[in-house]
Order: sequence, then structure tokens, then C-alpha cells
Amino acid sequence: MKKYTIYILFIAIAFTACKKSGLDRFPQTAISPNLFFNTENDLALYVNGLLSMPDRNSYLNDQSSDNVATTANVEVKNVMAGSANSQNITTGWDWSRLRDINYFLENYNKAKVSADIKNHYVGLAKYYRALFYMDKIKRFSDVPWYSGTLSPGDKALYKARDPRALVMDSVMADLDFAYQHVRESVAPGTPGKWAVAAFYTRTALYEGTYRKYHSELNLTGSANTFLATAVKIAGDIMASGNFAIYNTGKPDQDYAALFNSQDLTANKEVILANIFDFSKSRSQNVNGVVFGDYEQAPAKDLIQTYLMKDGSRFTDQPNYDKMNFVNEFQNRDSRLAQTMAYPGWIRVPNTQPYIQSLNKNFTGYHQLKGYVNSTDASTVNGVDFPVYRYGEVLLSYAEALAELGTLTQQQLDASVNLIRRRAGLPDLNMAQANSSPDVLLQQQFGNIGSNIGVIVEIRRERRVEFAFENTRYDDLMRWKAGKLLAKSPEGMYFAGLGKYDLTGDGIEDIILIDASSTIPAEDKKEKNSLGVPLIYYRTGTIGSDATVYLKNVNTGSFIVTESVTRDFQEPKYYYRPIPQQQVILNPNLKQIFGW
Repeated sequence: MKKYTIYILFIAIAFTACKKSGLDRFPQTAISPNLFFNTENDLALYVNGLLSMPDRNSYLNDQSSDNVATTANVEVKNVMAGSANSQNITTGWDWSRLRDINYFLENYNKAKVSADIKNHYVGLAKYYRALFYMDKIKRFSDVPWYSGTLSPGDKALYKARDPRALVMDSVMADLDFAYQHVRESVAPGTPGKWAVAAFYTRTALYEGTYRKYHSELNLTGSANTFLATAVKIAGDIMASGNFAIYNTGKPDQDYAALFNSQDLTANKEVILANIFDFSKSRSQNVNGVVFGDYEQAPAKDLIQTYLMKDGSRFTDQPNYDKMNFVNEFQNRDSRLAQTMAYPGWIRVPNTQPYIQSLNKNFTGYHQLKGYVNSTDASTVNGVDFPVYRYGEVLLSYAEALAELGTLTQQQLDASVNLIRRRAGLPDLNMAQANSSPDVLLQQQFGNIGSNIGVIVEIRRERRVEFAFENTRYDDLMRWKAGKLLAKSPEGMYFAGLGKYDLTGDGIEDIILIDASSTIPAEDKKEKNSLGVPLIYYRTGTIGSDATVYLKNVNTGSFIVTESVTRDFQEPKYYYRPIPQQQVILNPNLKQIFGW
């Protein structure tokens, strides 16, 4: 049961019609600045109305990355298929939220309150503006910077893009102000000083690495300034002593507790939580879309990224790419079985192990992170979501130092190795990592200079620790590793047609038959040694009349999920075009990088 109740009053704001995606709207008719912005309560009401946080739907937002196969209409897949252009990519150029933020920043000073009170709410508004602009920068790079509201007819409505460097300077200034002035003590479920600091760190790391690896921006010379800021702010969070990796000494449970907890407010790893409480009509249930064959399914490449329990590389095992499902989960990093459905896992209310369900266009692997293994409505609907985790701060700290070339073993022990110890893994040794880099990761990230061994291991930790938390796509973009998206996701490996055990008890559960065969009637199906009928799957190559697609049916191969040819064009596909309708309205907006 929650220890508190939080209510946030949202302000209903009426707007007139819009010509420029919200930029030229008249002032809010529901709020007169002379009558409203007078007290701290007024400031709080308005800023609370700006509150926006990711929720448990984030567990479904890895569909743009190489972590999953997906049947969804995902933009980046359309882009790589060559079917996307400025006429049919019409999203992302909406500015109405920015106007709401800037409206506050233009009127807050009317309040008759002290400077520190004003600065707290101004800091929050600037934090929200930084969030807004980072989304725009990630998508478009150069975008117009607007520091105030506009009225119809204002010439600024028709300004050109501002350079990325100018916009990012403004974003960092906003975050620095917010970090200096937002209070540390705030209502649960709302951002305070350390939530701002977590996003400040994330932003500095993103831009620092983006500038380092994206030479097309001509900003590599300023990359280290951002990386140094990431180190500084992350170091401040660490030095505060307010946070710690959640580790009770139970490596097979502690990681999962971050994603299935009814109350994260007391968890010292969670810097900011999005709070859900079924009894307070604040609920969210994503079970039906997270687990099973909805849209996304974990990719084999992700499963192969997890280390062995002793810290050795799974991909160093003989014939690792031909291991069956049961063997893949043996003696692995404990986070794997807390992220994916594993052999022997039992799905409530059943009492027998779950048998992996196979289906065309899906990998055969199923996601556990974000799934609540319960049938109780209050339990399923009342799980909190960790918006910012201390684990991310530690990994950002180590990565920024490694990219700067100044990371020490002591700093590694104070960051990455705290996360590995929670998982029951041995410590990462920097000297060993650099002397013997992972060959496969080295091939994937061939643009790294020095420190390649430890950098790819930190990248491995990020992928594993934050799988299905909507971070992987941004990571690939900032590392200039978009080419990894060109590989179509693969699924489970099968040695050919025949019977297979998927629960780990040594007894066959399913049988793969040729697509040309007919699945027998229930009473005619072959039974296993327990007297249970086998589950039949008609198996063929992709595009055939089959229920499971294999690359090669008879010789042994992995499940394939799609037949579309992917092509990631650099640097073009790291960016998106401004919707053509907006360019028509404002001819000063010019497309960049080949769009």
C-alpha cells in the first residue's frame, strides 16, 4: 500500500486556432496573468500542470532499437526501407507545449513571493523546456529557439533554424539554472533538484558523445566540455549520499524489484518515480501488451549480449549462436532471467512452467520487464515506474570519464562495478578489458579510438541494465551506431524439424513439422513422457504458409522475423525532415543532411 497520496491539479487552458503548431496562439483565455500569477500557490498550480513523465508504456518503446523485433509501424523501419520523406513524416513539429512553458516564464515575476520561491518554479519550467528541446534536437538537430511566446504576425514565427550549438547552449543554461535553484525537497512523484541533475547528466553525456562521434556537425572540438559536465553533475549526485544501488544481496531478485514494486518512494536507487496507486484512481496496466505476441519480442542479439555468471563472455562459448533456448539461460548474468521469460518460469495463476509460444514475425523470446506476474487488479495496476535511476547516473559517470580518457579503476569500482555486484557478477577490470576487447562488440563499434575495451563493456552494461527502458535507440544514435539497426532481428535457434524442450525439465514440449504437413486432431497428437500432447508448429521459410519462420527449415537455423531489406544511410538517417507542410508555411526552414 502506498505511504501517501499525491494529487496534482492540472490547469485547463483554452487556446484559439493555430497556424504554426501552437507558436502563434493568443494568450491563454482561461488565465489572466494579472489575476493569476500572484501567490506561490498560483505558481505551483501552473507548473504542476506542466508535469510530464514517462510511464510504464516505456517498456514498449524499444521498438526503434536493435533490442527487439516488432510488427508495429515504426518510423525508423520505414525510413530504412526507403519509404519515408518529408511528405509522409508529419510528426514532431509541434510547439504548443513550449508556448505553455514560455508563458509561465513571461509572467511568473508578477507573483508577490520571495526570489528563492520564484526561482524554484522558474527552475522547474526551465527543466521542462530543456526536456522539450532535447526531444527536438534529437530529431531535427538545428531547430528554432524560442524563449518567449509569440503572437500572430510576429516575424519570429517565420525564422530559420537556429544552429544546434546555439540551442544546446540555451538548453544547458536552462538545466544549470534549474539545478542551482530547484528545491531538493518536493512532493513525491514530482521532479526535484536531483531529478533535474539526473537529466542534466543524461543531456550532457548525450551531447558530448554525439558531438564526438558525429563529425558531420563540425562540433567535435566542444565534445569534451559536455562530457566534463556529465562527470561533474553525476559526481555531485554521487557525493550527495542520497542514493545507492538497490542491493539486498539477492542477485536473482533485486534488479526485478525496480520494475515490479508497489512503492518506489523508499527505494534509494530511484531518483524520481512515476507513482501509480489503484486505490487512488491512479493506475496503469500494460501486462497485455508487454508479454506475449503483441508487437515487440526480444531479439537474439540482446540475449547474447548478457555475460556468463562468472563474468566471461557468452559469445566466447563454443557454438554460442547454435545454443537452444534452455542452454542459453544457463549460468548467465542474473538480469537476463529478470528481464526475459526463462525456462521453468511460471505464469500466475498457472502452477506448471510456461511454455514459450511461437508465432510468425516474433522471435520466440518473451519480455518480463514491465510485466506484473499477478492476477490481482490492485497489484497489476499499482506498480510504480522508475523515471530516473541512480544506476544510470553511475553508468553515465563512467562512460563520460572513459570517453575523456581519464577513467581509473577506482572510479570504475565506484560506478559500474556497484551495478555488476548487484547482479552477482565479478568486477570489471579496466586493464583486462582494454587488453582483450570483446571482438564482436569491437566490430559493432568500430569508430571508438582509445579505451575501446572498457568503453564497449560500459556500453554492454547500459544495454543490459536498461533493456526495454527506452534508452537503446538514443544510445545508438549518439554513438553513431545506426548501422546496427540495418540487421533484421533474429529469434530462437532450432536444429531442424522435431521435438524440443522449452521448460528445462528435459521433456519435450513442442514439435516442429514442415509447413506442408497438417497438424493432427487433438486426440491424434503425439504425447510426451508425461502424457501431455505436444504443441505443434508448422514451420517454413519466411513468406510461406507456416506458423513459425526459420531461415533454413531442415539444416537448423534461427527464427526470422521479417524479409524487408534495411539500409541505414549515414548521416541522413540520424535525423528527420521537417514536415513539408511546415516548410511551405515557413520557407525559411531548410531541410538538412539530404532530406
